[in-house]
Amino acid sequence: MSTPATRRSCSSEEGIALILAMFMVLIVSLLGASLATVGRTETMSSLNYKTMSQARYGAESGLHSAANYLIHTYVPPGVDAADSLLSYKTDVSPVRYKNKPVVLTTVKGANSNYPVAAKETAFTDNAYGELKMSGTVTTYSATATLLSMRQFPDAYAGGNVTIQTWQITGVGNIKGAGAAAVQVSAIIETQAVPAFRYAAFATDDKCQALYFGGGGSTDSYDSKNNVGNNATIDNPKNGGDVGTNGGLKVSGAQSIVHGKLSTPRSGVGTCDNGNVIALDGDPPDVKGMVKLPQAVKMSTPAPILPAPPLTPFDLKKTGGCPAGAPAACTSAADVITFKPVGQTPVQLGNVTMLAGAEVHLQAGIYEVNSLQIAGTAKVSIDSGPVVFRVNGKDALGAELPTPLIINGGGLVNGAKVPKNLQFVYGGKGQVQINGGAATSFLTYAPNATIQINGGGEMYGAVVGAKVMDNGGAHIHFDRQLAGWAYTEGNPTMTSFTWSSSD
Repeated sequence: MSTPATRRSCSSEEGIALILAMFMVLIVSLLGASLATVGRTETMSSLNYKTMSQARYGAESGLHSAANYLIHTYVPPGVDAADSLLSYKTDVSPVRYKNKPVVLTTVKGANSNYPVAAKETAFTDNAYGELKMSGTVTTYSATATLLSMRQFPDAYAGGNVTIQTWQITGVGNIKGAGAAAVQVSAIIETQAVPAFRYAAFATDDKCQALYFGGGGSTDSYDSKNNVGNNATIDNPKNGGDVGTNGGLKVSGAQSIVHGKLSTPRSGVGTCDNGNVIALDGDPPDVKGMVKLPQAVKMSTPAPILPAPPLTPFDLKKTGGCPAGAPAACTSAADVITFKPVGQTPVQLGNVTMLAGAEVHLQAGIYEVNSLQIAGTAKVSIDSGPVVFRVNGKDALGAELPTPLIINGGGLVNGAKVPKNLQFVYGGKGQVQINGGAATSFLTYAPNATIQINGGGEMYGAVVGAKVMDNGGAHIHFDRQLAGWAYTEGNPTMTSFTWSSSD
């Protein structure tokens, strides 16, 4: 039988189990709520990361669509007759039209400011759209602001070139759950670059686009330091940089490039056209390599209009100017002299300077269908620049296989200023340069194979699709060329940034 004291002790403990149970339920409820909150947070975080990434892809699409239009479709002012440079104020940045920055945009709520409405429409067609990714629709748009613009004459393509710098901002937007907005920006610029930046450059992108064998080499000098007819080659030898869109092969112990190789290719070893590498040979053959971000564009020379005649035009040791020679040709004591008048080109047909002929050339443009200079012909440059433009076509309009043959032994450009004698050819035939005594000239034939045979000293530079120095010629690059004869360079993208615009 329980006593009153025992009953009081039991009744004082009644209800503690219920309190503990309620407390445990509360703890479990809090844990459940916390887990649910964490789970939702993680889900939203994952969703936000996903939509942010998708929005960035959209923004990049807007940027690249705008850049693609500006680089490949858009025709800049001054080149497009309907888009006059006079409409722009170019001595400020950004460039202005009607006292406002020049802008092309597809961003909602923003307005373009461009003199030609058709280009605003074209930009809209190319720089606005949608991307569908995993059930999400991302809209993209872009704004392009013209930061700078100038025009210059292209040394070989003919006419003026307008180069620009644009700032492009692409915007990507996603609405709804996980809404996101991202913008990316970059600078697209095109620069004027020297046509002759290297002792030799090959535009071809295959193996051995550039080849030196038989003791061929490059180095450099500075023609402004010439004393009389003497040029001082740098000692130790350096500065004879070369470049190609493909690979370089240097063959033979005496063949060496006293400069750097620039190419978008990489690697050293054995080259094959399934795997084009930069240097097919040993690193000691060059003084370093520069990895280019993209292939180098070289302007094709402008076509010769009207085309020169196809008739033979032989310059001989005796007999003076040939029958039908232009008024620019005079002769005395078996010396033939050409003196162009102003900027009017002298057209001569298929020119052969035969053995023993003595020819003097004064500054001007000489347009020929083909040109062959015999090894013992003496060709003197009395004043420069003398520019030979070679057409290289037959009667049916097909390309001649070898429209330009230069035997350097008889060329006399005594001051060793290579820009005073230039050979320019836009076709795909072969150019032959046969060595001999030291001479000075430039060859610009970006679509042709240039075959250099024989030894000798060449003061100047060569540009071809392929440049093959088989005979051990020494090419001395005049560093003064790096600040002369500009062409339009490749568009490049710089200063890439991105940010969330939420």
